[in-house]
Amino acid sequence: MDNSNKIPESSRCELAKYEYKQSSYAEIFKVLQSLRKQQLFCDIKLRTDDGGVIFGHKVVLASASPYFHEMFTNFEEKNQDIVLIKHFDSTTLLHLVDYIYTGEIVLTEYNVKVMIPAVNILQLQEVKAACCDFLQKQLSFTNCICIYSLADLHSCTELLTSSELYIQQHFADVVVGNEFLFLSSEQIDKLIGSNELEVPSEEKVGKVFENVIRWVKHDLGSRKCILPKLMEHVRLPLTSKKYILKKVVEEPLINNCLKCKDNVIEALNFYLLKSDELTTIPHNVRTKPRHPGGLHKVILVVGGLGSGEVILDSTEWYYPKINKWQSGPKMITPRCGGGISVVKDNFVFYMGGINNRSSRQSIEVLDLSSESPCWKPTVTS
Repeated sequence: MDNSNKIPESSRCELAKYEYKQSSYAEIFKVLQSLRKQQLFCDIKLRTDDGGVIFGHKVVLASASPYFHEMFTNFEEKNQDIVLIKHFDSTTLLHLVDYIYTGEIVLTEYNVKVMIPAVNILQLQEVKAACCDFLQKQLSFTNCICIYSLADLHSCTELLTSSELYIQQHFADVVVGNEFLFLSSEQIDKLIGSNELEVPSEEKVGKVFENVIRWVKHDLGSRKCILPKLMEHVRLPLTSKKYILKKVVEEPLINNCLKCKDNVIEALNFYLLKSDELTTIPHNVRTKPRHPGGLHKVILVVGGLGSGEVILDSTEWYYPKINKWQSGPKMITPRCGGGISVVKDNFVFYMGGINNRSSRQSIEVLDLSSESPCWKPTVTS
């Protein structure tokens, strides 16, 4: 008699196998954090320079940090229950140990700059990336040089690139602050020599020459010898003859430096040669205008269709060099399917388009050179 409910026997050639995955790792770490807070089963105490003591479990710390892994497996600390962690303050180390146990950390403008050196030591790469992303969003005229120096010191490649680009793009505003005076000789040399430096001219807003002199005078004893090298980057031939005679020739530091005088003579000869059409003007870095943005053009995205075919009023631009998107001002009227034209790299015109299934005949303009860019209507005849 057949039994239709009979379960067939499995082939003996097949190896029975069933995989089960635990999905509550977060709960396990909550227990571990609770045990740490109660100082239960802890086998290590981390002592900081300021006298703080933080309890932990070697196996947990070693699993998250290559620094602790090496310490507790290959060095003498593996047999110790108290370890001095130098160059750390207790607050910073506590935040990072809490992160190891919880996967959470709060970054603020007050703690992020001390976090980067610490996570560099502990090799907590995800926290380092979060710190860099946070600082990149905080870039301003007053802190960009400090962030640039921090990124340079701790090999934060992407943050270094974006902060350097910010300094170049806002040179005239950045050099006003005192942070500019504390750039290293290598940093000032790279900045002044950059072809990406955005200045209307060498003598107008930004005044490259005058800020070089200002930087040198801030620590004259050690920086005076660097002046000739910096002057190689100052494009004096592109300043006016009046400026050279009034500002440069009368500067005592230039008068007392033979190599710097050669740069002045070169600039004055440049004007004499320009008046003689039969003479070939010498070409070098000082006679060529800077071309900022040549490799840093942005991709502009305006309006369009969003999810659910919603017509957008957004403005965004993408920086290929630093792989970042940045939001811009909203358009006056949401549109899609219009035309965009950029004039002199500063004025963006959005023409026509569709809004709520009706065609638009108006034109909106965005002036990117203004301090607070916003879309404005244009008057058409």
